[in-house]
Amino acid sequence: MSAPGATDVARLDGQVALVTGAGRGIGRAIALALGTAGAAVAACARSEDEISATAAMIETRGSQALAVRADVSDRHDVNRAVARVEAELGPVDLLVNNAGVGGSPGALAAGDPDQWWQTIQVNLGGGPYYCSRAVLPTMLGRGHGRIVNVSSHAGFGPWPMNSAYAVSKAALLRPTENLAAETAGQGVQVFSIIPGEVRTAMTEGALSCADPGIAQFFQGIFDSGADHSPEHAAALVTYLASGQADALSGRCLSAVKDLAGIPGVHADGLEMVARTQEILEQDLYVLRFRELAS
Repeated sequence: MSAPGATDVARLDGQVALVTGAGRGIGRAIALALGTAGAAVAACARSEDEISATAAMIETRGSQALAVRADVSDRHDVNRAVARVEAELGPVDLLVNNAGVGGSPGALAAGDPDQWWQTIQVNLGGGPYYCSRAVLPTMLGRGHGRIVNVSSHAGFGPWPMNSAYAVSKAALLRPTENLAAETAGQGVQVFSIIPGEVRTAMTEGALSCADPGIAQFFQGIFDSGADHSPEHAAALVTYLASGQADALSGRCLSAVKDLAGIPGVHADGLEMVARTQEILEQDLYVLRFRELAS
């Protein structure tokens, strides 16, 4: 199984994609890449001006687009948004759960419990759960569909003073696996991805964070040029939408480690796809509890 080369970008003509958090940053980059590849794209977020701008950009690339305003933490809003997308563009082939919030950094013992829970609600319960639940009946009925959950390196280990965000992104790995297992053999594949440290409004906001550790962490990344382009994540999502990595359903893929040498938005080789059998045999790129050997 080979990935598209630098001049052989996956085509998604005939597909309908729904991207949440598509008004700016990573979500906008994903929406534009999918539109460029030929998909009809519904750009979803709370800011109508921003998603309208995203939709207009997609249309200039020759693809159909729809700006859908919705709050992903409100399941009734999500249900209405999905119904509109299905009515105006058609059944959703690809759902990208990208919408998220950074939460309010600070010590867990001193923080506002309502803000902590709101972060979990948006990043895990609201967006990915409500949106996936809304599109799944049609996907399963058609025997076709893909869901991509945008996680973060923050979910891979403890991140003191930012527990809500770290917990939400770590927790997102498990429903990815669960849903992939539930839909195995029914034509639906589910993935989580790590976009890397991207300079977005959220990470820019971290530079003025009250916690000096978080501010210094992101300042160091930006000063050293170690941040990543949102187009890396967009290239990976486009590749996943093409179906060439379906055997890795349930796994977490990195946009900056698993794509080899991508200039711009072109996927030029997926290391994980080439080693699919090894990954499945060793049960890699999933959330597991390791124990001492007996």
